[in-house]
Amino acid sequence: MDLTSEPCSLKDDSMNLKVTGHSGTQIDEVDNLKAELEKWKERLEKAEKQKDELLLLKLSADEKRHQAQDELRKLMDLEEEQYKESIIKKENQERNLTVVKQQNIELQREIQKLKDDLTAKSSKLSQDFRIKREIPKKKMKFTGMENAESDDTFLNTCCLFHIAAKIPFRLQQRQALLTFEEEDVAQKLIRRGKHTVSLDNEKIDLKAMPVTLETGIKFELHVTISGEKINVSEVPDVPIPDEWIRDKLELNFYKSKRGGEVKDVRYDRRSRTAIITFLKPGVADNCLRCTKHPFCINEKRFMLSVSPSIEKHLEKFQIFSGISKRTILLSGIQEVEEDEESMQDMIEIHFQKPSNDGGKSRTSNM
Repeated sequence: MDLTSEPCSLKDDSMNLKVTGHSGTQIDEVDNLKAELEKWKERLEKAEKQKDELLLLKLSADEKRHQAQDELRKLMDLEEEQYKESIIKKENQERNLTVVKQQNIELQREIQKLKDDLTAKSSKLSQDFRIKREIPKKKMKFTGMENAESDDTFLNTCCLFHIAAKIPFRLQQRQALLTFEEEDVAQKLIRRGKHTVSLDNEKIDLKAMPVTLETGIKFELHVTISGEKINVSEVPDVPIPDEWIRDKLELNFYKSKRGGEVKDVRYDRRSRTAIITFLKPGVADNCLRCTKHPFCINEKRFMLSVSPSIEKHLEKFQIFSGISKRTILLSGIQEVEEDEESMQDMIEIHFQKPSNDGGKSRTSNM
């Protein structure tokens, strides 16, 4: 080849140059490399995108972590504050509990004191209002029968007692009571107050005061003795059902010599008593003629006690107190040489004289 000659053009208008053989393999490799490059570019873009997403996630996570830390700090502060408040509240509750316990102790003492006062007052009232009187026997004559509301009324015996307790007055030492016939005399002496009484050897000053009476009571006691019921006591306590006891009591008083048809039986095991109600009038009176009745149960013989069925109740109960208008209380009586009877006569004479604003007296107590 002549290296000095002019080079020729590789392009020919009349023909196309085809590269074959080894040159075709190189082109395929270039295409493959280009394709591989595109893949790596795509991977790079995807990696960059994932990186950006991860950065965003990291920023979001950091923000959430900071928020969580802030929330945790707030919760810890709140917990500490609540703990302090709970301690303060507990201390206040303990103080309040101590105060309440002390108040309860004081209230218990006050309640006990009130109970003691109530017991003492009740005891005093029970002594003041205790009435024990034997009602005298009286012969009674029935002149007629009132119109009864029902037939059962004819079976019962009704009694009415009017009871009025006398009001006691306790004289202290060196005191005397003087009762006048006229109310004006007593009131005039009380208004005057001081009175000088001449005795044989000396004079004494007495003070006239009103007599304040203690509390009295007045009531009506209504008593009804049933003509169809009787009370049964000392019923034996045997291990059988109450219904059987009632049946045996009914049968016992039905077959009794003085008994009759039974209307109702009320039995109380605790008190060992029963109330028998008969159907016909007069049967209860017949049973009461004998206070003991035989009673057989479980092949054993017992004795029952019978008594009338009595119902009692109070009506028109009144509690009253007042000041006696015709009686005066004299205080300041001194011990003198005269005997008590002579001194009493002298005091009565003094208060009977009109010149001393006195009048006729009925009784005197010293």
